[in-house]
Amino acid sequence: MGFANSEVTEAKTRSEQAVPVQSGRDDADDGGNPAPIPVKLVVAGGFGVGKTTMVGAVSEIPPLTTEEEMTVASEGIDDLSGVERKETTTVALDFGRITISDEIVLYLFGAPGQNRFWPLWNDLALGAVGAVVLVDTRKLQEAFASVDFFERRGIPFVVAVNIFDDGYQYEPEEVRDALVIPAEVPIVICDARERELCKNALVTLVRHAIDRTPSGLT
Repeated sequence: MGFANSEVTEAKTRSEQAVPVQSGRDDADDGGNPAPIPVKLVVAGGFGVGKTTMVGAVSEIPPLTTEEEMTVASEGIDDLSGVERKETTTVALDFGRITISDEIVLYLFGAPGQNRFWPLWNDLALGAVGAVVLVDTRKLQEAFASVDFFERRGIPFVVAVNIFDDGYQYEPEEVRDALVIPAEVPIVICDARERELCKNALVTLVRHAIDRTPSGLT
């Protein structure tokens, strides 16, 4: 699998251009109504946990993806445990949009899961209101790095436990104990294929971010 730096730059530019500049609630549309607040969220997690699937399931627009076919070059580097049938992987970002209400529009940035693409996470997290850390209970140990990333930067996050057909269904509090997640961080059950469950995870994140931000989303 190979990709050019220009592809990464183009993907980031296209997604950034799609997100309007946030300039406060005084803005109005052509009808004089207040313009919705644009909210940037990151969907993060380890390799193959379902980030691209989640963005695609919940986005109201055709999602922008930067998927490339996996080749022998990734053998011994990418751990395919539990996702042996995975044929493509994100090499830059996924991008989608969902309107929560007349007041809030969410812009979703899916982060690549492989360690070699982690330098991109700093760029994707810039200006983000919060993050969904998607977790695969079959590879729970891979979630520690994602949790640590957002904790260290003080970015609000929620943990979404993705449902896999061959995975054991742990209770949220069991996951909390295993990952040592603080009590104030929400943990939700999420099937990345189901729009409503994905939307619930995002709404939970927005509410959590509002609670963490004294001034709210302004």
